[in-house]
Amino acid sequence: MRENNDRPLRIGVNALYLIPGGVGGTETYLRNLLQALAEIDPVHEYFVFSNRETGPDLTPQAANFHRQPQPVRATNRPARILWEQTALPIATARLRLDVLFNPGFTAPLCCGCPQVTVFHDLQHKRHPKYFRWFDLPFWRFLLYWSAQISRVVLADSPATAADLQHFYRLPESKVKTVLLGVGSEFFALAQRRQPERFLLAVSTLHPHKNLDGLLRAFAIFRQTHPDFRLIVCGMPGFFAGPLADLRQELKLGDAVEFPGWIPRPALLDLYARAWAFVYPTLFEGFGLPVLEALAAGAPAACSAIEPVAGIAGDAALLFDPHNVGAIAEALRDIVDDTELRARLERAGPRRAAQFSWAATAEATRAALLAAARPR
Repeated sequence: MRENNDRPLRIGVNALYLIPGGVGGTETYLRNLLQALAEIDPVHEYFVFSNRETGPDLTPQAANFHRQPQPVRATNRPARILWEQTALPIATARLRLDVLFNPGFTAPLCCGCPQVTVFHDLQHKRHPKYFRWFDLPFWRFLLYWSAQISRVVLADSPATAADLQHFYRLPESKVKTVLLGVGSEFFALAQRRQPERFLLAVSTLHPHKNLDGLLRAFAIFRQTHPDFRLIVCGMPGFFAGPLADLRQELKLGDAVEFPGWIPRPALLDLYARAWAFVYPTLFEGFGLPVLEALAAGAPAACSAIEPVAGIAGDAALLFDPHNVGAIAEALRDIVDDTELRARLERAGPRRAAQFSWAATAEATRAALLAAARPR
């Protein structure tokens, strides 16, 4: 690292993990963060390392942002990890970077510059049962050492920050909580909502998202509301097959849709038309869809767990996600209680306005600059 602290820094962004449409909310996070960084920071130079799957649209069209495509595929995880651990450090040295930003959990363990790494959650420590046995050793080894070697570690929420200190014994001074944001396009939806008779869930189809509990609750709810449908948008995950089977078992074949990961305009349209939004997760690092629903003015019902409850505040109806009956009752209330719906429609955008990608970018940039300072 050079000693002249007045000059623009050279910042690397390790986006090798990104699979467009294949990594869920971490893609939403990275795309919005990079655009927000481009808007607030015209000074420092950013070098975005991308893979074969990721097109040029990831890198902002700003003079100080530079795309660095790498000849590796993220879908080949062993190859991507090997490239990250070997070729990426060489590239950081060649570009004379001052700091490397790792927004997707893992970092090169031997790197010639300081690093800042983002941890969106520690699910593999909290709920290892949700991971395939052959994936767990990689998660345990790489995430632990990435946290140890990074000069600064960013957490999406206070809950994840606490997990980092608890499981990895990181000092409090090393862990910074940087909350996520929500785009202005969601707030615009609140002014043109035309609710139709369907409930919307936006979630990857993984076990911890508790979508099986939602399907069972929806089957109960539909006994008195047979005209309602449920649309669950999100990347197909490890639980996609069992959920499809459960849908048939509950005789919900015509009432529940799993359209998968859909383009952003289509998702915005669903938020604008949904009667209500529901988020039954059992574990979360942040919960971006909750924030999006609040901003869109969609009456929301979600799990009474942290950090989701803290994000929602009093702008959502909270329920016990472990109790199918409680979820079904929440669905009835969010659909039928007109006074509740009106209150949540007003409260949602006000609450969501407290979160912005600009604030996320400002805090992230501050962490990068702090990490780059000589010690």
